[in-house]
Amino acid sequence: MLMPKRTKYRKFHRGRMKGTETRGVSVQFGDYGLQVLEPAWITSRQIEAARKAMTRSVKRGGQLWIRVFPDKAVSKKPAEVRMGSGKGNPEFWVAVVKTGRVIFEMSGVSQKDAEQALRLAAQKLPVKCRIVERHLGG
Repeated sequence: MLMPKRTKYRKFHRGRMKGTETRGVSVQFGDYGLQVLEPAWITSRQIEAARKAMTRSVKRGGQLWIRVFPDKAVSKKPAEVRMGSGKGNPEFWVAVVKTGRVIFEMSGVSQKDAEQALRLAAQKLPVKCRIVERHLGG
Protein backbone atom coordinates (compact mmCIF):
# COMPACT_ATOMS: atom_id res chain seq x y z
CA MET A 1 0.00 0.00 0.00
CA LEU A 2 1.04 3.58 -0.62
CA MET A 3 2.38 5.66 2.25
CA PRO A 4 5.20 8.17 2.66
CA LYS A 5 8.63 6.96 3.77
CA ARG A 6 8.82 9.78 6.29
CA THR A 7 6.93 12.95 7.15
CA LYS A 8 7.81 16.11 9.01
CA TYR A 9 4.98 15.61 11.51
CA ARG A 10 3.37 12.40 12.72
CA LYS A 11 -0.16 13.72 13.24
CA PHE A 12 -2.06 16.10 10.97
CA HIS A 13 -4.94 18.52 11.43
CA ARG A 14 -8.06 17.44 9.55
CA GLY A 15 -8.27 20.53 7.35
CA ARG A 16 -11.06 21.25 4.89
CA MET A 17 -11.72 20.55 1.23
CA LYS A 18 -13.22 23.85 0.08
CA GLY A 19 -13.18 24.84 -3.56
CA THR A 20 -12.12 23.09 -6.73
CA GLU A 21 -8.76 21.78 -7.87
CA THR A 22 -6.65 24.04 -10.08
CA ARG A 23 -3.75 21.70 -10.81
CA GLY A 24 -3.93 18.15 -12.11
CA VAL A 25 -7.30 18.67 -13.79
CA SER A 26 -6.41 17.49 -17.30
CA VAL A 27 -5.05 14.25 -18.74
CA GLN A 28 -1.27 14.73 -19.03
CA PHE A 29 0.38 11.31 -19.42
CA GLY A 30 -2.13 8.84 -20.84
CA ASP A 31 -5.02 8.95 -23.31
CA TYR A 32 -7.90 8.43 -20.87
CA GLY A 33 -8.36 9.55 -17.27
CA LEU A 34 -10.66 9.27 -14.28
CA GLN A 35 -11.73 12.67 -12.94
CA VAL A 36 -13.21 13.21 -9.48
CA LEU A 37 -16.49 15.17 -9.30
CA GLU A 38 -16.65 15.80 -5.54
CA PRO A 39 -14.11 16.43 -2.77
CA ALA A 40 -13.08 13.53 -0.52
CA TRP A 41 -10.36 11.66 1.30
CA ILE A 42 -9.28 8.64 -0.73
CA THR A 43 -7.45 6.05 1.37
CA SER A 44 -4.41 4.11 0.23
CA ARG A 45 -6.51 0.92 0.34
CA GLN A 46 -9.07 2.41 -2.04
CA ILE A 47 -6.34 3.55 -4.44
CA GLU A 48 -4.81 0.07 -4.40
CA ALA A 49 -8.20 -1.63 -4.94
CA ALA A 50 -8.92 0.63 -7.92
CA ARG A 51 -5.44 0.01 -9.35
CA LYS A 52 -5.88 -3.77 -9.09
CA ALA A 53 -9.32 -3.60 -10.73
CA MET A 54 -7.90 -1.61 -13.66
CA THR A 55 -4.85 -3.80 -14.25
CA ARG A 56 -6.91 -7.00 -14.07
CA SER A 57 -9.51 -5.57 -16.42
CA VAL A 58 -6.98 -4.87 -19.18
CA LYS A 59 -5.12 -8.14 -18.44
CA ARG A 60 -1.97 -6.22 -17.44
CA GLY A 61 -1.81 -4.51 -20.83
CA GLY A 62 -1.32 -0.81 -21.51
CA GLN A 63 0.17 1.68 -19.10
CA LEU A 64 -1.28 3.15 -15.92
CA TRP A 65 -0.50 6.34 -14.01
CA ILE A 66 -1.65 7.08 -10.45
CA ARG A 67 -1.75 10.86 -10.07
CA VAL A 68 -2.53 11.06 -6.33
CA PHE A 69 -0.50 9.98 -3.32
CA PRO A 70 -1.80 9.38 0.22
CA ASP A 71 0.45 11.69 2.24
CA LYS A 72 -1.88 12.62 5.09
CA ALA A 73 -2.12 10.45 8.22
CA VAL A 74 -5.57 10.04 9.79
CA SER A 75 -5.57 9.30 13.50
CA LYS A 76 -8.27 7.50 15.45
CA LYS A 77 -8.81 6.76 19.10
CA PRO A 78 -9.55 3.16 20.11
CA ALA A 79 -13.14 2.01 20.69
CA GLU A 80 -14.70 2.71 24.09
CA VAL A 81 -12.07 5.19 25.22
CA ARG A 82 -13.11 8.26 27.21
CA MET A 83 -12.72 11.78 25.87
CA GLY A 84 -9.48 13.62 26.51
CA SER A 85 -5.96 12.25 26.97
CA GLY A 86 -4.68 13.53 23.63
CA LYS A 87 -4.99 12.73 19.97
CA GLY A 88 -5.19 9.13 18.77
CA ASN A 89 -2.49 7.26 16.89
CA PRO A 90 -2.22 7.37 13.07
CA GLU A 91 -4.34 4.57 11.61
CA PHE A 92 -4.28 5.00 7.83
CA TRP A 93 -3.14 7.33 5.06
CA VAL A 94 -5.34 9.41 2.75
CA ALA A 95 -4.97 11.54 -0.37
CA VAL A 96 -7.01 14.73 -0.22
CA VAL A 97 -8.72 15.22 -3.61
CA LYS A 98 -10.91 18.12 -4.64
CA THR A 99 -13.41 18.45 -7.48
CA GLY A 100 -11.82 18.15 -10.92
CA ARG A 101 -8.69 16.20 -10.02
CA VAL A 102 -7.60 13.46 -12.44
CA ILE A 103 -6.52 10.53 -10.25
CA PHE A 104 -5.85 7.74 -12.76
CA GLU A 105 -4.65 7.81 -16.35
CA MET A 106 -4.35 5.05 -18.89
CA SER A 107 -2.93 4.49 -22.37
CA GLY A 108 -1.95 1.67 -24.70
CA VAL A 109 -5.40 0.06 -24.77
CA SER A 110 -8.52 0.59 -26.88
CA GLN A 111 -11.09 3.19 -25.85
CA LYS A 112 -13.64 0.50 -24.97
CA ASP A 113 -11.18 -1.38 -22.74
CA ALA A 114 -9.97 1.83 -21.08
CA GLU A 115 -13.50 2.98 -20.30
CA GLN A 116 -14.40 -0.44 -18.89
CA ALA A 117 -11.29 -0.45 -16.68
CA LEU A 118 -11.85 3.12 -15.47
CA ARG A 119 -15.51 2.34 -14.73
CA LEU A 120 -14.43 -0.61 -12.56
CA ALA A 121 -11.91 1.61 -10.77
CA ALA A 122 -14.57 4.26 -10.13
CA GLN A 123 -16.72 1.67 -8.34
CA LYS A 124 -13.93 1.14 -5.82
CA LEU A 125 -13.77 4.84 -4.91
CA PRO A 126 -15.97 6.77 -2.44
CA VAL A 127 -16.62 9.63 -4.91
CA LYS A 128 -18.50 10.24 -8.14
CA CYS A 129 -16.15 10.18 -11.12
CA ARG A 130 -16.23 10.69 -14.86
CA ILE A 131 -14.03 9.38 -17.65
CA VAL A 132 -12.16 12.06 -19.58
CA GLU A 133 -10.06 11.94 -22.75
CA ARG A 134 -6.86 13.72 -23.62
CA HIS A 135 -7.33 16.76 -25.87
CA LEU A 136 -4.41 17.14 -28.24
CA GLY A 137 -3.31 20.60 -29.34
CA GLY A 138 -4.42 23.90 -27.84
